[in-house]
Amino acid sequence: MQVLTTVAELRNWSRNRSRGLLSAGIGLVPTMGALHEGHLSLVRAARKRGDAVAASIFVNPTQFGPNEDFERYPRTFHADCALLEAEGVEAVFAPAVVEIYPAGAATFVDVEGIGSRLDGHSRPGHFRGVATVVAKLFAAAEPTRAYFGQKDAAQVAVLRRLVADLLLPVELVVCPIVREADGLAMSSRNRYLSADERAEALALSRAVRAGQNTFAAGEHDAEAIRATALRELTRSSAVRVDYVAVVDWATLEPVERVKQGHLLAVAVHVGATRLIDNCILHAEE
Repeated sequence: MQVLTTVAELRNWSRNRSRGLLSAGIGLVPTMGALHEGHLSLVRAARKRGDAVAASIFVNPTQFGPNEDFERYPRTFHADCALLEAEGVEAVFAPAVVEIYPAGAATFVDVEGIGSRLDGHSRPGHFRGVATVVAKLFAAAEPTRAYFGQKDAAQVAVLRRLVADLLLPVELVVCPIVREADGLAMSSRNRYLSADERAEALALSRAVRAGQNTFAAGEHDAEAIRATALRELTRSSAVRVDYVAVVDWATLEPVERVKQGHLLAVAVHVGATRLIDNCILHAEE
């Protein structure tokens, strides 16, 4: 497995690898490191498609607010590389900040409207940072496909709009949420939680499950489904709700009548840790 630190190295790897591929393509798995099974599921999805896989490890400063956890975000580079190599990743892109944001860089990508909803509302500028770094990664890696997790469903919606609006020749592949045995969605930030906070955080998965069950039972009023999820979250005094929303996944706009495929999304603080979860509402089979 190669470790690449410059845009030129990544682009050369991608172009050289593309010339040797008879089918499939280049698969990119963007990450901020501190890897877990959710990240590794994206690598496996890419390999299943037959892609030559590159993963990025870059803690992107522009998607963090001034009072957020950029400085303390977990950085476990050597352990991450060992995991990626064991999964058959061919290249890891691990640039310095100055490689992605050279001195004097003045161009950013702002996906208007959708970029200010859900997490974009709670964390102003967050999706501007996400869209900018992903656009740069796509320009550097020239991937055929890029793999993201459904846990970051709002991010996925923003990036779908980015790809469509900028006519980018990349397919976004969205992979299911990977959960712990008790239902907690896997997240690099879970490691911030104390044992007591970890138990309280299960309210997120209970909330989205309750909302899904309500929809599957025949309820189509968005406020009723939202209220069901909210009740689960507010059972614990340790959980501070940021938002509970039922939205059209394509636009992140709230809906009044829920249809199959709409998104139930929640964000909370458990202690000092902000966590998100969601489900795509569907009828029971």
